[in-house]
Amino acid sequence: MKAYFIENIAALIDNPQPLRLIDTPVPVPGKDEVLIKVTACGVCHTELDEIEGRTPPPALPVIPGHQVIGWIAERGSGVTDFQLNERVGVAWIASACGECPDCRSGRENLCAHFNATGRDVNGGYAEYMTAKTTFIYRIPENFPDHEAAPLLCAGAIGYRSLRLSNLIDGQKLGLSGFGASAHLVLKMVQWRFPNVKTYVMARSASERRFALQLGAVWAGGHSEKTPVLLDAVIDTTPVWQPVLSALENLRPGGRLVINAIRKEEIDKSAWLNLNYQQHLWSEKEIKSVANVTRQDVREFLELAVQIPLRPEVEIYPFEDANRALLELKTGRIRGAKVIQIT
Repeated sequence: MKAYFIENIAALIDNPQPLRLIDTPVPVPGKDEVLIKVTACGVCHTELDEIEGRTPPPALPVIPGHQVIGWIAERGSGVTDFQLNERVGVAWIASACGECPDCRSGRENLCAHFNATGRDVNGGYAEYMTAKTTFIYRIPENFPDHEAAPLLCAGAIGYRSLRLSNLIDGQKLGLSGFGASAHLVLKMVQWRFPNVKTYVMARSASERRFALQLGAVWAGGHSEKTPVLLDAVIDTTPVWQPVLSALENLRPGGRLVINAIRKEEIDKSAWLNLNYQQHLWSEKEIKSVANVTRQDVREFLELAVQIPLRPEVEIYPFEDANRALLELKTGRIRGAKVIQIT
């Protein structure tokens, strides 16, 4: 089979072709695993974090990709709950121990033995991959492959972020950054909380126009003050300055939810401008999002069917995986990016 591998850790500015396409043997599913013939895989900023070393894979080379849609091509021993040719998805959570206090309390996303698809185990930038049956999901029929892929991370992590924001109907929500996850959050909010007004802070004019087209009441740059103070802000940016701006735009008692696996170092010095009274005082809260649980994915897929939620998707052919990553890095974003594998 053909698969893309991360072979080295390097900044994209020094290595604009970070993935190498290699012919490699089709993996064999082990006990309680299935072999999946991959049809589509979403492109996530976390892939950039892996490639550039902010969340480096424990071993190289590795196949990235954790928003995977495909069909079961083979079943390992012990698999009885999934059938051949059944369409399934794979998300960021590849496994957790199931026994620690966090796992037992429904917080498997915090498990010390959490393994991530496409980082700790091979992922979906490939024609085939294997996955544990306890960490795959049946995909609703009304979503084509390219629309289903972003639901598994951009959607699920956006769902978790929205839940952690404690938002209630009638309040004011800010979205800092407007890529794959944030545009799905806006669509979710419009359905779940019809009286919430959403304010978007984004780096590019095209992202701001896109946000207004989808129903945001205001869109501006990260350095601009929102017209009103916000009850909650969900930050999906890879950098630091927008976090300060978000805190400044929060009302007293408001909550900032940071939806990012890692932040880049490029503007970390912005935090030298932190002013306690301006940014943190009045019982403002900061809540980070760490990974997702299987329950997040299941609940979100059910919600996506009810809405129904249609991601805005830009499709790339398999041979253009490096281009998709580079355009994500340079800010050419409108909704979600998806690689069509087969």
